[in-house]
Amino acid sequence: MVGPKARFLSPPLTIPVNNADTVFHMDATAAEPAAAPAGTAQETHSLRVRLYSRHLMNIAILIMLPMVAASTLNYARTLLVDPDIWWHLANARILVTQHHFIHTDPYSFTAVGQPWIDWEWLSELAYWFSYQAFGLRGIYVVTWFALAANILFVYWRGYWVGRSADAALWSAAIAFVLMTVNSGPRMIEFAYFAMSAELAILEAADRGNKRWLWLLPPLFCLWINLHGTWFVGLVLLAMYIACGLFPVSLGVFEQKAFTPSERNRFLAIFGACVAVLIVNPYGWRLMWSPLDMMINQKLSVSTIAEWQPLNLSNMEGKGVIVAIAVMVVANCIRGRKWKIYEMAFVFLAWYAAIAHVRFCYLAAVLTAPMLARDLARSFSSESDTKTIPVMNGIMAAGALGVMIYMFPSGAALEKMLEMMFPVHEIAAIEPSWRTLDLDYVGGRMAFQSKSSFIDSRFDSFEHLGVMRDYRSIMMAFNAYELMDKYRVDHALLKDDLPITYLLENSPGWKIVMHEKAWQGEYLLFAKTGSTSAAPPACGPTPLLRSH
Repeated sequence: MVGPKARFLSPPLTIPVNNADTVFHMDATAAEPAAAPAGTAQETHSLRVRLYSRHLMNIAILIMLPMVAASTLNYARTLLVDPDIWWHLANARILVTQHHFIHTDPYSFTAVGQPWIDWEWLSELAYWFSYQAFGLRGIYVVTWFALAANILFVYWRGYWVGRSADAALWSAAIAFVLMTVNSGPRMIEFAYFAMSAELAILEAADRGNKRWLWLLPPLFCLWINLHGTWFVGLVLLAMYIACGLFPVSLGVFEQKAFTPSERNRFLAIFGACVAVLIVNPYGWRLMWSPLDMMINQKLSVSTIAEWQPLNLSNMEGKGVIVAIAVMVVANCIRGRKWKIYEMAFVFLAWYAAIAHVRFCYLAAVLTAPMLARDLARSFSSESDTKTIPVMNGIMAAGALGVMIYMFPSGAALEKMLEMMFPVHEIAAIEPSWRTLDLDYVGGRMAFQSKSSFIDSRFDSFEHLGVMRDYRSIMMAFNAYELMDKYRVDHALLKDDLPITYLLENSPGWKIVMHEKAWQGEYLLFAKTGSTSAAPPACGPTPLLRSH
């Protein structure tokens, strides 16, 4: 142990500080402050500062943010407009009540008995158990918690790399804007949390904590059962390893190569991550699922709204512009050395977000912590310890009050459900009917055990050609022939579609119900006799609902 005299004679310590990428000098005597005696006023004040630090206020604000600003959770309450949640709940119900995994299509008469796998089965269970316990409020709670958890994880990672609570808060707020693209009850929320965990492990390895790297294989074993984005995570890991195989010292780029032992460790970890992917209920078929989406589902990708290019006039587009602009300006004010993998991640994130709007969430998870470091270095000069504990506590209490006030009642969510779906018409459908339906209502029909023509599980429908026929019918191209092909005897359609106009003016069909719902009126048709071919209607091909 170093004695008192030795401490005073020691030379100054050189201590690197992350948030400014500079070096400060501190006398060794300052490195060991004397502890306050137990029970003293100084200890009480120190405890109060820790309890009511900026983190308390920031965390409360970030948890509240989705309830206030996300249209799915605030008073706009478009939470239940997402059609996928209903067949997800139906999938989980089969697993929990019948005790087996789904291997063939259980819902649609157009694909009945055809091979199909439930590639997000583990994520669905959280929604199912919450729905069973709390009804529609359970769906709200899981959606809110999943989004808030992703925001907080980004905040935590941003603080660790930037060491500034303010910078981490602002970067997390920008990330939230990008995350709103998938702020509904989506299984992908759990996958992005897994991606943040992967990136946190790699960021810890950069700081020298390499013992956490062996958590990656069990993480991927879990991830593949949550969502198909495990493939993106594997690509990120491969990029990280490839960029570390060689040294770079050029301009703003500064990176050391892995030592032979580090390289071998990373290659072993990558191999283990690939090997554990087979640990799932469907084996290689679940591993093939994301590749099948990229290779064999061109029609789905070209028509689903969230797979379209980024629209800069939307909130997500403006968020991308702000995030890129702030990152560029911060590095112009006070530049830093970049590692090759960091730049590769940034380019991948923004390219993916611009090419497909759904990947704005990916961009948030990848770039927000880097943005926090840039903000801390270029704009943040105030220490986190310079804070007013009482004010932090008041702000946190205020955020809690807002959350309690805005939490919806079960009756409000039931009313929203009736606004979003033609619930009475769906209830009137007999399970034995062969009902032509919009993909938007197909999931709700599956949840209520009503056989459907199609729903938003587009993979099997595209493989079988059903999706192509569905689009033709909606536009009234060869509609009668195709409907006869599938022996359709009823139809649940919106009033503004070409096929609706055709059936309204056909002597072989009659309207049996009307119901107003999301963005229009739904008509329930019944077939009464033979139909004759009519000239095809013309019009633009509508974008399908998100997948």
